[in-house]
Amino acid sequence: MGQDLLKQADIQKIAAEGSQIYQEIKDKYEPQDNGKFLAINIETKDIYPGSTSAEAVEKATAAHPDKVFYVVKIGFESVETMAHAIIRSEIK
Repeated sequence: MGQDLLKQADIQKIAAEGSQIYQEIKDKYEPQDNGKFLAINIETKDIYPGSTSAEAVEKATAAHPDKVFYVVKIGFESVETMAHAIIRSEIK
């Protein structure tokens, strides 16, 4: 299911919109939370923080099990977009 979800997702749209949302909220998290992660649902703009990307996505997945999230490392320029199923397999 996770791979199908990822194939159906518009990764460029998620990356562009997720980046825009992060730019709007980053002052709430930087610099005190630098190095932690946020999973962002671009449709609802819900934010899920975590100490690791897996933790952030696990929280996001609990609320939105069939979504792909924009994941950002707070305070860093590099960002990633990933499907929850990929992260969940790393947790187990």
